[in-house]
Amino acid sequence: MNKRTIKNTDLAVAPINFGGNVFGWTLNEKESFDILDRFTGEGFNFIDTADTYSWWVNGKGGQSEEIIGKWMKSRGKRNDLVIATKVGSETKEHGFDISRKHIIKSVDESLQRLQTDHIDLYYTHFDDKVTPVEETLQAYDEIIKAGKVRYIAASNVSPERLRESFEVAEKNNLPKYVALQPHYNLMEREGFEKNYAPLVEEFGLSAFPYWSLAAGFLTGKYRSEDDLSKSQRGEGVRKYLNPKGMEVLKALDEISSKHQTKPATVALAWLLSNPLITAPIVSATSESQLETLFSAPKLQLDSTDIDRLNKASE
Repeated sequence: MNKRTIKNTDLAVAPINFGGNVFGWTLNEKESFDILDRFTGEGFNFIDTADTYSWWVNGKGGQSEEIIGKWMKSRGKRNDLVIATKVGSETKEHGFDISRKHIIKSVDESLQRLQTDHIDLYYTHFDDKVTPVEETLQAYDEIIKAGKVRYIAASNVSPERLRESFEVAEKNNLPKYVALQPHYNLMEREGFEKNYAPLVEEFGLSAFPYWSLAAGFLTGKYRSEDDLSKSQRGEGVRKYLNPKGMEVLKALDEISSKHQTKPATVALAWLLSNPLITAPIVSATSESQLETLFSAPKLQLDSTDIDRLNKASE
């Protein structure tokens, strides 16, 4: 497995980042263990979660980190893995919060649930838009110096606040974000390409897109309103059932047929063909879905394929 180094770090990751929001939600503990065993058994080592997954189930979250923690302890694999988690999301108990007080409290709770002494990559999950950037970065500085976190990253932070974070970090010798987790896929291109890609290049960030398969739409499973009931997440793709969505699926069908693979594999390979993308975040709840993920880094799309997908997704 060819690994990619997260820029400005010594962390090497396989080119698929497993999204742990399914643990404790659509997968129970045993099913989660099975998926994690298969994922790591193929040489993948990058697992993404958040302190609040899955708060929409129990109001506060924590289930995903607990399951990952139990699995790591039972398998003794912590040193082989790169674990990313996040802070700042809302729950039914509190709103978005990246204050020092919340970060200091939350990191200890995440470490306890994960049953580890350090987090490799710690994200600002959502910006609360009120905490001064300097306060947030100073809190990160504290927990990095305490050995609790190795590197920091950003997810749902505006381009303006992201730039301000780098300016404040430079001025005050505070930690800098090393990675960005943007919303980016064939159905959602403009936000990243217009607003964030220039920052990724300017500040030398690694990018790990979330919703890489557009909530499952790019698997080809949802082609009409009748298909929306196929899973718990079906309603999330209703907005893609439009002419552009159908054109993207048509292009994915053509290219997956050409390469004798699956539409989802092609959609992930399209992301991986972008030099700004280090490892797309994607989940799986079955053996067949995992095989789709495993195939993506091996698929080399040619320029004709890329052009076809770019045109269909404009």
